[in-house]
Amino acid sequence: MDEAPKSVSTPPAGGDEVEKAKGTAWLSYVGILWLIPLLTMKENEFAKFHVKQGIVLTIYGVAVGVVGGAIPFLGWFIVAPVGSIIVLVLAIMGLINSLGGKYWKCPLGVAPLAEKWFKF
Repeated sequence: MDEAPKSVSTPPAGGDEVEKAKGTAWLSYVGILWLIPLLTMKENEFAKFHVKQGIVLTIYGVAVGVVGGAIPFLGWFIVAPVGSIIVLVLAIMGLINSLGGKYWKCPLGVAPLAEKWFKF
């Protein structure tokens, strides 16, 4: 009866790899700080998984800012605030799951884009 949500997948073999990267992988969800795990944990699959999603979330955040700033009034008062809150909530969820050692697939198209765009 206690089933895990479908957005959380169990990590592949290599729990030691997850333990090594947990302390750095969470940085993937803090703006441009995804560069730190990208450069320091190049061979770690857990870190790379979260870095890819962090990059896409950063792109989403920039897009929300550009679109929100480009549309007078509607963008300033609806698109930018709502979009920013959504990106912030997704980043916090990713941060929490990476600290918990989970391979959490971020919703709203983030995970599929991360897997499609980045092959490192």
